[in-house]
Formats: sequence, C-alpha cells, structure tokens
Amino acid sequence: MSGPRGEGELRVVMLPGEEESTTRRHFLKVVGGGLVVVLVAPRALAWPDAATEQAGAGGPGGDPRPAAGTPREIAAWLQIGPDGVATVYTGKVEFGQGIRTSLAQELAEELRVPLEAVCMVMGDTDLTPYDMGTFGSRSTPQMGTRLRKVGAAARRLLVRMAAERWSAEPGSLTAAAGRITDRASGRSVTYGELAGGEELTEIVEDDVELTPPARWSVAGRSVPRAGGADLVTGAHHYTSDVTRPGMLYGKVLRPASIGATLSGLDANAAEAMDGVVVARDGAFVGVAATDTRVAEHALASIRATWKSAAGPRPSSKTIYDFLRRTRAPSRGEREGRGNRDAFSRGDPGSALEKAAHRVERTFTVAYIAHTPLEPRAAVAEWSKGVDGPRLTVWTGTQRPFAVREELARAFEMPVPHVRVLVPDTGSGYGGKHTGECAVEAARLAKTAGRPVKLVWTREEEFRWAYFRPAGVIDVRAGADAEGTITAWTFDNYNSGPAAIRPMYDIAHQRVEFHPSESPLRQGSYRGLAATANHFAREMAVDELAREVGKDPLAFRLQNLSDPRLKAVFRAAAERFGWEREVPRDHGVGIAGGFEKGGYVATCAEVAADRDREGGRVRLVRAVNAFDCGAIVNPDLLRNQVEGGLIQGIGGALFEAIDFRDGVITNAHLADYRVPRFSDIPEIEIVLIDRKDQPSYGAGETPLMGIAPAVGAAIFEATGVRPSSLPMARGGLSGSS
Repeated sequence: MSGPRGEGELRVVMLPGEEESTTRRHFLKVVGGGLVVVLVAPRALAWPDAATEQAGAGGPGGDPRPAAGTPREIAAWLQIGPDGVATVYTGKVEFGQGIRTSLAQELAEELRVPLEAVCMVMGDTDLTPYDMGTFGSRSTPQMGTRLRKVGAAARRLLVRMAAERWSAEPGSLTAAAGRITDRASGRSVTYGELAGGEELTEIVEDDVELTPPARWSVAGRSVPRAGGADLVTGAHHYTSDVTRPGMLYGKVLRPASIGATLSGLDANAAEAMDGVVVARDGAFVGVAATDTRVAEHALASIRATWKSAAGPRPSSKTIYDFLRRTRAPSRGEREGRGNRDAFSRGDPGSALEKAAHRVERTFTVAYIAHTPLEPRAAVAEWSKGVDGPRLTVWTGTQRPFAVREELARAFEMPVPHVRVLVPDTGSGYGGKHTGECAVEAARLAKTAGRPVKLVWTREEEFRWAYFRPAGVIDVRAGADAEGTITAWTFDNYNSGPAAIRPMYDIAHQRVEFHPSESPLRQGSYRGLAATANHFAREMAVDELAREVGKDPLAFRLQNLSDPRLKAVFRAAAERFGWEREVPRDHGVGIAGGFEKGGYVATCAEVAADRDREGGRVRLVRAVNAFDCGAIVNPDLLRNQVEGGLIQGIGGALFEAIDFRDGVITNAHLADYRVPRFSDIPEIEIVLIDRKDQPSYGAGETPLMGIAPAVGAAIFEATGVRPSSLPMARGGLSGSS
C-alpha cells in the first residue's frame, strides 16, 4: 500500500495555469494500460496560500472549504491496472501524520476494494496533480474528500462497464472486494479484468455522491499504519537516507550572524584537497566531498570575513517592545483594502466602562523552533535533456510544487524541467514549506557535476530555519454582575490572527492583528498563531471568571452557544473529574476553543514545588477532548491529538529562542528544551465521532488548549498568574 508503481515510466507536468483541455492531453500521456479516472474540481488554489495561512485565514465560523466558482483543475486521479491494484496519485506528502494510511482508507471505502489493493503515489511533481502543499489540517477535508469522489466515480464507471458487458441493469449489480457481481445470475468480474490492458480514461466532475460516514466499513476503523513495521525497525527510508550513484556530500558556509554579508573569502586550502569541490554562486559558498567528514574538514579550512548588518538590533530580552513599536502594514493595507484581520461590533469601549468586572492584561509569546525529528535534507541530481538541463531533487518538504518553482527561479530554467520528489519525511510542523536546502544541494551538484546530498545539522536548523513568530497580545474584557461577558478588545502584535476571534457570545467586541517588523525569520508553525491567541484569550477568560466568582467551566458554558464547543468542554471535564478535590499545592485548569474546523477542550493538573529553584511546576495529568467531525482512523487520530498535546507542552512551559546581535545563542538541543519523557503527564484522549459532520482540523487544533489550561492550573496551585509563553522556563518567579 505504500510504494509507487512504475515510477520511471510515468511523467506529467501539472501547472496551475493550464487550461483543462491541455491538462487532459498531458494526463492521457501519463498512464498506459488500465482504467484511468480523472476528477476535475474547483481549484485547490482557492485555498489561502502560505502567506495568508500564516496570517491565519479562516477564523471561527469561517468555511475552510474552497470557494465555489473558482477555476477547475485536476483534483485527483486514479489508475486501476489489469492486476486490480488501484494506484492513487496525490500531491500530498507523508511526514508522520499518517495520511498515507488514512487517504488510502478513504479511497478504498468508496472504490470498494481491500485496503491492500491501494497503492499511494505521493508528492512527486512529475506524477501527481498540482497541490499547494500539506499544511493547514487540509489533507483529510480536502484531499480525502476528493479521493473519495474519484473512488466513487470509478466504482460507478466499473458497474456501468460490467452492465454493458452482461447486458444487465446497473442497479442489479453490486461492487465489493474489488469485483462486480450480478446478484441475479451470480456472475462476477474483477476490476482488473474489466480494466484489461486497454487505455480507458474517464473525466468526472466534482459532484459525485459519497457513502455516508455512518455506513463506512473501511474508513472509520483503526487499521495499522502503512509501513509501520519498517518505522519500528528502522528500515523505513527518509530523505536523509536517499543515495545516488557517484553521490557527494555537501556542506554550506553560513554567515557569522543574521543579515551579515560576505566581504572576503580564501578557499585555497579547501580547493587543494583531494576529492573536494568548492562551489561559489554569488553569496553562496559550499563544498562537496566524498564523505561528510571530508566535507566538514574542507569547510572548516575556508577563511571568510563578514560584514554585520548595520544598526542596533533587538534581543530576546527586548523583542516585545520592538514588536509593539515596529508595526508594519497588513497585507490588505498594502493592497489598499484595509486591515482584513480586524473585526468589531457594538461599542466595546462603552461596554467596558459599564462592566461590573474588568480584566486588563498583556501576554507575550516567544519565538520557538520547529525542531523536526529529521533536519532539512535534499539530494540533487542534474541530467541532460534534449531541450536543456534537467534537475531532479529528493527533499523533505511540505510543498513540493512550491519548491519546484523555487528551484526553477533559482536556476532560471523552465518549471517542467525540474522534478521534486518527497520521500516520507521525519516531521515538519509547518517548518518545511520552503526549499532552501534543495536549492543549496542543487547549486553544489551543478558545480560538482555529480549528485550531492546535503543534510542540515541540528545547529543549522536552529540558526537558519524560520521560527514560530513571537508576539505581544493586549486583552481587555468586562462582564456584568451575572457573569455574562459584555465587552472584549484583543490586539495581537506580530504572532498572527489565526483563531483571533472569540467563540464566546460577546455583544461588544473588537479584535485586531497588527503585523510587525520581525528581526528573525518567521513563518508557519503547527497551529500558527492560534496557540498564542487561545492562550491569551483563555487566560483572560479564566481570570474574568474568577473576578466574577464563577467556576471557570460554568462561566464558559454560560457564555457559549456553539453546541459542539460546549460538548467538548463537558466531555473533557467529565473524563477529568473537574469537581474532584485535588491535593495541596496542586491546581487544575480548563481551556478550549475552535480552529480549522476542529473543537478542543483541555483539562490540566499541575503540582507546584516552591522550595525548588524558584518554584518549579510539574504537569501531572492532562485530558484532551476533541471533535473533528467524522473520524477516518481512530487510532491515527488519537496519536495526532496526543502528539499535539505533547508538542504543546514544550511551548507552554519551556521552549524559547534566545538571541542577541543577530545570533541564536541556544542553537543546540543541550540548550533548547523540548518535551522529554520525564515531562509527559498521564494523558487521556476523548474522541467525539460526529458522523453527521465533515472531517476537519485534526492536525493542528489539538495543541490549542494545553497552554492556557496549564496556566490556569498554575494560578490555582500558586497564586501566580502566568502571562508569558513559556510559562515556567526559569521557575514560577520568572513566568508572571
């Protein structure tokens, strides 16, 4: 189920601007014998791009689906060969989230074939339809739905073909287990026999009737992850495992600090080494050698001088004042359409003045690193084509088609002459949208005239990848004497507007995102700014509840009307035992919200030790209740939700990037704390399977509740109310 078939034979170029007729002609050249079903649909480009995604498009109540009436594109295609194997081509990539398995389940469900008869070809720009990328919790709602439709369309076509063969009515035939059966006569034929060796192509529209989730038999079940045994034994190959004949190993010269420019270079010693190639292309300098150690030695022998960026620069100690001072125009303002990331209704200023209870607080959020299990890696290989040079790159990226365009621009070559393949990748968390490692490997390979592998070190990941944005958030809130939230203002500087609007029923509110000039490279991170905005909002709501004198759960339920959000709060509280007594020096907290179509509520219990190093806290227990609509694979979803919660612990308690004078000063895992086994509390996951709702939001939303739930628990245990992420990096005394 996991391997591509006929990889060397299938070639197609899918460009986002092609006309449908041209696309079809390209596609008909791709697959040989067998039945091919092509699904055309509203273009996936109607979804927000990466820049908009970082800005957090799609707030509460927004529809995360593509807009109607947008240009059509090939959304998915499926080949059924004479052997009955269904080969699915998708531009989505697998980097640990399990979609190689869950997408195959959805296709198998509608096509009515055994799961082992499905082969997934993923993330190959020569073989798969154009795809914006694997991000934004979209693989299941977007690609999963489309694969279900192409599977249903193929099944409908196969039934029609069998009916024509037997001169029977299609309604008298059934499809199951990869074959069509005539109920009346008992005749049956396999899909492979129907497909034969002919070239049969069917173009279908995006209006196919699907099997309701309540009737799923393959989807909706926990099946083992594709290639799971290889993952456990270490036999599974990632980008960093790719090898090519005659391959060299590369290293790249890095600046002394962020923004520094090269002013002098002496590479004579490196150039004199046997088997070493020195590449220089403008500001780029790198080496390639027969093994990594030789490449490291050659790089160390290069003498470079650097000119630092001019002017004073903020540090991690002064960043928050800097972000507040350096407001930049928003995307909408640059385009003359005003700040699209602002919303207001009523008169919050007047409502705040009249409120019986008020809270005013500023929250800060540090830059944090993605820290993927597999650092950036790429293997680049140049070849000669009849119409010019060709470039093939294997790299771990969430956006293979964007990286293909990045490579084409870098080397001023036609996009169709570049092929990007994405082996299964060792995590991304939003940090692998860009193709810098691929471009660097290609520069080295071009100079060397041989394939080159480049794998970033952990230190390079920390210093030269982009970070989750830092931010400052000002919140003012008011409630009446009965506990109804009457006023709300929320200003976010730099970290982003994802999930910025409250789900609470507030008559008078104003929320606004203010972009800033970031001194560090920043970009998408799992959950985007929704983590920061949920933290600030839920901490303020918790404080307001206590000002009113209400239980934090009861206060939330009083101010919510969304039934699904209320349901996850109740489910988390019930499993957690919200009203139970807790030991002395322990505290509990609850928080939750909505993002990307998913609903989450988290309960947390912490234990405080004020006698140790300024007051340490330990997370004892956490419960996540999660609703993402219909569940495709419960076990994979449970892993996603649990993994998101664990990742969120790092940003909640201790992850932060330290920097000064343009240098990251904690660029090693010895200095940058990620969650360890000893940090993991007792965790319980409650999944709410809503088969009447589409599947949305499983990849990112589970992170949102843990930080504010822990923050509220810290306050209850200690009386210290945290207002910064991370909350307990240096003890409680440094977190308020």
